[in-house]
Amino acid sequence: MIRDEQQASQRRVRGASLGLPAEGPGSLAPFGTRVIAFVVDAVAAFFVAAVFTAPRLPENWAALAFALITVGTLVAFGQTPGMRLRGLRLAHPRQGQRLALWRAVVRTALLFLFVPALIVDADGRGLHDRLTDTAVIRDR
Repeated sequence: MIRDEQQASQRRVRGASLGLPAEGPGSLAPFGTRVIAFVVDAVAAFFVAAVFTAPRLPENWAALAFALITVGTLVAFGQTPGMRLRGLRLAHPRQGQRLALWRAVVRTALLFLFVPALIVDADGRGLHDRLTDTAVIRDR
């Protein structure tokens, strides 16, 4: 019995340190779902850039489109198109407020390096989210 209680107390609930629920809306989004949202955004950015560079491939213009789409939609709506499609949103440090432009820019710039997004804490938040005091959570 004591051993069971110790094991239960040692189990860490993802997001508990942030005051987030363990499951359901408002809980931290799983890594795989976040990756799918990122891929959706990257593919969409490629096609948006391709419209402007046709008949040539967009090359680095796709990165600019990705940055503009990501920063713009995070500040305006709190979620990118890929996040919207997957039922995710970016949690702001102060509930009910829009994401500051600097947070969106820094977070997006760090995404370009990929490594910060792969260095996660016990809650599963990437370095880019920890540095900007944000978290990707389930919206539904």
